[in-house]
Amino acid sequence: MTRVEKLLSISSAPLADTPSVSLKLLEDYPLGPELLRMLEHKNGFYAFESALHVFPLSSEPVDGSTLADWNSDSLWRNDYGDLTTGMLFFAENILQDQFCLSASGVLHFKEETGGTEPMADSLESWAEIILRDYDHETGWTFANRWQAENGPIPPGKRLMPRIPLFLGGSYLTENLWAGDAVEGMRFKADLAIQTQSLPDGAQVRLVLGQKPPN
Repeated sequence: MTRVEKLLSISSAPLADTPSVSLKLLEDYPLGPELLRMLEHKNGFYAFESALHVFPLSSEPVDGSTLADWNSDSLWRNDYGDLTTGMLFFAENILQDQFCLSASGVLHFKEETGGTEPMADSLESWAEIILRDYDHETGWTFANRWQAENGPIPPGKRLMPRIPLFLGGSYLTENLWAGDAVEGMRFKADLAIQTQSLPDGAQVRLVLGQKPPN
């Protein structure tokens, strides 16, 4: 059994019917055929108590978000400006860190800062990393604890920190709430753009609502 097959075997039922055709957006990425094969086997899924969410290809998934929808410029990725250029976002963890294809393989995209880290050179290697360190990679502990106190996280929602984590927000369940995934990414994109040029240790003042002029 491959690592991808192992991951699929412990995941949820597919989120949509098996896709009948490939999507053109996969053609620009060396790992596009590998992603297509995985989604042909199981078209989108949740794993590790919903901590890992892989987007389906089909047009009518359970939670309303397809791979094409999630990568649409009009949804949230344009809000990050050039920080999302050359990436295809195919999965996310419970706190909305993204897993994406690029010209060099699979990247880990930090949603609060817009930074990326190289992760794997194949989908098989990506699945191996997820299985080996699923708690760190998917945020399983946070998903498990939050759902034990609040009930299942609905499809289309992820856990959002009340105070951003990279600004010192706590990882305790008291600082987390279940919010709309798209709105969460838009908020975090705004945060990433506003803070990307600040040095480490800079003082930040969070302003909710209309932005100040400077």
